[in-house]
Amino acid sequence: MAEIRRARTVEEVVAAQHLFDGPAERTASEKFLAGEENHLLIAYEDGEPAGMITGTEVTHPDKGTEMFLNELDVSPDYQRRGIGRDLVDALAGIARERGCRGMWVGVETDNEAALATYASAGAANEGPFVMQSWTFED
Repeated sequence: MAEIRRARTVEEVVAAQHLFDGPAERTASEKFLAGEENHLLIAYEDGEPAGMITGTEVTHPDKGTEMFLNELDVSPDYQRRGIGRDLVDALAGIARERGCRGMWVGVETDNEAALATYASAGAANEGPFVMQSWTFED
């Protein structure tokens, strides 16, 4: 079983940057880690970062506070060992401890691995998801 720890330093984030979509940016990492509502957990196998999950507590006037599962990744060398499910369970535990009403994630309907991981962690499928996004240039 992987050891799951909360990332507290930029150095930990940089060491696990192969799990992100791109290289870790120092300023963005510092800002994320400083936010009490942000959570970054890293799973370690034999001392190496094998997976990560990020979540952010979001409060809305009619829903209270929920945990938004922003990103989950497990290195290809460590997939299909339950690490993803363990990371989701660990984030859900934090959400419960912090009084969140629930946890949610947006998933593309053809992402079978993610859907299976979330289902194994107890998530309910609430139907098709259509992603809309905006990109702002500097």
